[in-house]
Amino acid sequence: MIKIAVYGKGGIGKSTTVSNLSVAFAEKGLKVMQIGCDPKADSTINLHGGLYIPTVLSLIKTKGSSLTLEDMVTEGYKGVLCVEAGGPTPGLGCAGRGIIAAMEKLKEKRAFEIYKPDAVIYDVLGDVVCGGFAMPIREGYAEKVFVITSGENMAIHAAANIAEAVRNFESRGYATLGGIILNRRNVKNEEEKVLELAEDLKSKIAGSLDFSTYVQDADELRKTVLEAFPQSEAAEMYRVLADNVLAICGVRL
Repeated sequence: MIKIAVYGKGGIGKSTTVSNLSVAFAEKGLKVMQIGCDPKADSTINLHGGLYIPTVLSLIKTKGSSLTLEDMVTEGYKGVLCVEAGGPTPGLGCAGRGIIAAMEKLKEKRAFEIYKPDAVIYDVLGDVVCGGFAMPIREGYAEKVFVITSGENMAIHAAANIAEAVRNFESRGYATLGGIILNRRNVKNEEEKVLELAEDLKSKIAGSLDFSTYVQDADELRKTVLEAFPQSEAAEMYRVLADNVLAICGVRL
């Protein structure tokens, strides 16, 4: 089983990238589970035509001991198995706790043994890598971590912090840094800045995504690019990224 965590600051295009990556994996015949680890609970929204699915945290509150695995896992486009950790009411709790509760509940219900996914992708908010947000990389849930950034200074700063946290956990035998994913915003010297970041981290650019109106158009339709515009250049970029990620994880299809 391939176990990947994708981190990035809010608004960097992380969930869009992860959803398209999930579909690209599914197109290759892999059984994919995507787990949203963001209190907004919108990681999988474009795999369900714009519909939000119940979060694990809300289900724990409403169903208690009667909660089943089937309640937590919803099948989306191309058969992608979707889970949203969820989070507390804004201002009334720690968002990281939602991720911890969700991970523990999935483990308790033996989600991976029962569904037997070929690939699990954790979509994790990376503005702060602490407590629950670090859980996918420090508890053995993920084996490879990919960090999404553009050439914008704030995005690069966040990516550097995330990568440093991964390196710290890596030295303790946890997940390793798979590489940087460049999501272009067409800022000045973008590729050079991200390449410098990768070199500073002793890593590499795992893939590049050009700015494309197809991404915005697909989002307006509440679909992934691969569903809305499967023959587009943008869709092909995500397929190439999927190939690169699989190769870094040691998988050849």
